[in-house]
Amino acid sequence: MERVDVELFTDGGNDAVVRLPGRRFPGVLIQGDSLHILRSDVAEVVEACERGDLAEAGESAGLLLAGLDALLARYSVALANHSIQAPY
Repeated sequence: MERVDVELFTDGGNDAVVRLPGRRFPGVLIQGDSLHILRSDVAEVVEACERGDLAEAGESAGLLLAGLDALLARYSVALANHSIQAPY
């Protein structure tokens, strides 16, 4: 394990925006439990598609997209608050 200092652009939380040493742009730190939930949400979409239940797949995908949109918005605001242009 290596200890490093990082730059914190938001509060800690489950989706902190941080920049690691040597990186030009910050990233989003997702806690392990939140990563597991994200993976489960994607699996729901895949399983609904495999069953042919497109209505459920669409609903699950919509919820997943809304969560990712919120995460991206948090990232974008953090960058704007620190005068950093988004890498996309």
